[in-house]
Amino acid sequence: MLYKRTMSEMLKKRVVVVGGGTGTHTILRGLKKYTDEIDITAIVTMADSGGSTGRLRDEFGQLPVGDVRMALAALSADTGPHEELLRELFLYRFDKGEGLAGHTFGNLFLTALTEILGSSSEAIKTAGEVLRVVGRVLPVTADNVHLVATYDDGVEIVGEHAIDTPPPERCQNMIVGVRVTPEATLTSEAAEAIRTADMVILGPGDLYTSIIANLVVGGFAEALTQSAARVLYVSNLMSRPGQTNGMMTADYVSEITTYGGRAPDCVLINNSPYPTDLLVRYAAEHTYPVVHNSIDVSYDVVVTDLVSTESVTTVAGDVLKRSLIRHDSDKLAIVFLQQLGLR
Repeated sequence: MLYKRTMSEMLKKRVVVVGGGTGTHTILRGLKKYTDEIDITAIVTMADSGGSTGRLRDEFGQLPVGDVRMALAALSADTGPHEELLRELFLYRFDKGEGLAGHTFGNLFLTALTEILGSSSEAIKTAGEVLRVVGRVLPVTADNVHLVATYDDGVEIVGEHAIDTPPPERCQNMIVGVRVTPEATLTSEAAEAIRTADMVILGPGDLYTSIIANLVVGGFAEALTQSAARVLYVSNLMSRPGQTNGMMTADYVSEITTYGGRAPDCVLINNSPYPTDLLVRYAAEHTYPVVHNSIDVSYDVVVTDLVSTESVTTVAGDVLKRSLIRHDSDKLAIVFLQQLGLR
């Protein structure tokens, strides 16, 4: 069933955010402050296979819930103390308890809802109603898929988590191809959202496991090329060992264009400095700032301060590696509104 917009929603600009994880969560947190002007839809990857999500996926055979949980929490109402508490509860991660340690309450909640309702899409919709989300969260596909990466030495690795956390001996290899297995189809709701959007935002997030993991779903590139939306790509801040070593901004955009079927209309690039102590920690893991080299290109480039100064704290029980240098929700939101002509 396709989504029917109310009259008030039809007067707003339609913004679609494509990705997953922390990057999408960051964007949605900023955009939800402007829902009197924009209508927000988040389309999230269904290839996640690590941490709590991976364990639940293996045990229950359902679609992965981690990226959905992050997007729902970002768009949840938080105007009152009870709403804020509910949002915190949804993000709460257990750090003890046999079988519970590492799981988030939100992941368990979505898994239970799916068991009760018999459908991941219905579970997401119902969770959105419970959290009173301002916008929609849609899985990119209803098919149970895994990401497959082919590397420059011919090796294939299956699974988002394995691709995201390569062993040290493979950190210098480069990805030359990405697909999902089995073949998947874009949901009709996601296709409609893309085709009718005023703006589609890709990133920020890991190039292959968060962004391109959506673009390789069957029908996505077709919907994007049919859309009259202004497509924005938020350039990564840091490289990713075993995925984007040595790649510059133009290389990222080239990959987006190849898999998405069209080049972005605008690329957002940060120009503010990063904390030296964090750069040292990243360098110890062979991770470095992405170098901007987009000169004389066919797309617009916005170069401005986009980095958050807020400290990133590690949550007890979280076994996955998280970014320490991140984009700022509010800074990104203002740029998006400017690109929509609303500022």
